[in-house]
Amino acid sequence: MNISKKTLVILMAEDDTDDRLLAQEAMLESRVLNELYFVEDGVQLLSYLHGKGSYSDRTRYPMPGLILLDLNMPKMDGREALAKIKADKSLRRIPVVILTTSKAEEDMVKGYDLGAASYITKPVTFEALVELMKALGRYWVEFVELP
Repeated sequence: MNISKKTLVILMAEDDTDDRLLAQEAMLESRVLNELYFVEDGVQLLSYLHGKGSYSDRTRYPMPGLILLDLNMPKMDGREALAKIKADKSLRRIPVVILTTSKAEEDMVKGYDLGAASYITKPVTFEALVELMKALGRYWVEFVELP
């Protein structure tokens, strides 16, 4: 079986510094070939996706193939950002995985209604986060066909 070495650019929208650091460490630990970029709120997320302001250099800030989205962020929360992404013809095909601490069914239902590809509750342990990053990387790189 010939497995090509594809990389996936992942953009994570997460306002918590510790969660960003843990995600970065988990990605390194998982040894999946992915590039991980971060924004801290929905406003930065949309600026990044549209290549505006400090995100205008696409060599430094490449378009993501996957977005990991926290729901509870300042300025513009994940729900509003997801609605704007899915309403934009140039962005709507980028899969968005909600990665949040919220276990509220209302958030889950709304996330899927807005077009999320998946809804995942953040793991409690670092080991579980490593396994999640490994699984996400493998799934979106090896199995899913993206346009």
